[in-house]
Amino acid sequence: MSPIPHKNERRKWPRLALAIPIFIRSRDEKGKDFLEFATAMNVSAGGALLAVRRSLPLPAQVSLEIPTAPVPGVELPQRTERYLRARTLRVTHGEGYHLVGLKFAHPLGNGSSNGRSRGRKVGSLM
Repeated sequence: MSPIPHKNERRKWPRLALAIPIFIRSRDEKGKDFLEFATAMNVSAGGALLAVRRSLPLPAQVSLEIPTAPVPGVELPQRTERYLRARTLRVTHGEGYHLVGLKFAHPLGNGSSNGRSRGRKVGSLM
């Protein structure tokens, strides 16, 4: 994804309005680890907006996992990004859910590597 060259837009990348099931792992306000199911409402190379039932503190480090169904006889590409690290930028409280704005630790699809294989699970951030 290439950056948007619009002078009034603060975002570096366009957002895609997608509803993607996702698991979020972090710590709550009391420091207790949790794993929660959420839905990504929109995604860009730099971050995502999630709808989640649990409120997250600001700032919070989170680990995201995009679940995939196994497809017999089909191997996923090496560069598939299923596990992502991010931090919370904002939380908007709704009735029965919270919208959480996240910034990824490393932008998606930029070709950079943090030394880890993308094909294996990233350890807990806790």
